[in-house]
Amino acid sequence: MPCGRPREAPQFLPYPNFSLCWAMTDTLPPLGALSAFALVAETGSLTAAARALNVTQPAISRRLRELEAALGVALVQRGANSLRLTEAGTRYAATLSEAFGLMRRATAELSAAPGPFRVRAYTTWARHWLIPRLARFRAAHPGREIEVVASTAPVDFGREAVDAAIRSGPSDTPPAPGAIRLQALHVAPFAARGKVGGSLLGSRVRPDDWARWCAATGNPPPATPPLLFESTTLAIQAAIEGLGAVICPPEFVEGDLRARRLRPLPGGAVAMEEHYWLLLPPGPVAPMARAFSAWLLTEAGA
Repeated sequence: MPCGRPREAPQFLPYPNFSLCWAMTDTLPPLGALSAFALVAETGSLTAAARALNVTQPAISRRLRELEAALGVALVQRGANSLRLTEAGTRYAATLSEAFGLMRRATAELSAAPGPFRVRAYTTWARHWLIPRLARFRAAHPGREIEVVASTAPVDFGREAVDAAIRSGPSDTPPAPGAIRLQALHVAPFAARGKVGGSLLGSRVRPDDWARWCAATGNPPPATPPLLFESTTLAIQAAIEGLGAVICPPEFVEGDLRARRLRPLPGGAVAMEEHYWLLLPPGPVAPMARAFSAWLLTEAGA
């Protein structure tokens, strides 16, 4: 049966034994071929993709060739013992990752009652800024639980069950399309009351804050490298214990200042030309995410 009049489109790659009828219509490529390519792009391996789909490696390779033939575009470059995405393949893979993520979330919403609203954030920001304020948000939305997940890694909404994420980055460069600017990032030095001297304390996530603060305030650069901890929370605790002076955003130590566990040091806060940003999954914004976004902006402004 003829496929109908073909569109003026791409030149198809000459792979035999494969019908191109569907490629000449307005339908999408077969889901199996798209899934195989998305997994290859994600894992970088035919073997891993085959294992995930419970098929053979030649079957994955065949699906890739069929997809390339239908699209008329080379998606991967094959070497003797290697495989990597072409520029077109990289763009296509990013779009497919978002699409599959949307489908997984839509399926989960249909098949189960709404789970907790999951927020991915840095440990210290969550511990010292978000969690002390969450009671107000929960009071306004009593029917939905909030779950906070701590991580410094970039968020992948296509693979992770995360409804919102907090990232820091340059003030003039959003870390992702549609990112919402929340708070300007400042840092200042603090130390335990009655303690003089000791190490400069910081976190591995922000190892350059002491040097940047010294440059901004006209102080000489640190004579020795700061003692860096896994998180700013640990560095703050080390300062409370008298190990030295910590550099961090002032809002992270508000409670410690009120309790007189820490005191501000001369020099004051310095703007880092960075902001905290709110990231939401691509696509339509869910009502809960919209409410959380509005609440965060209000809290940040206050």
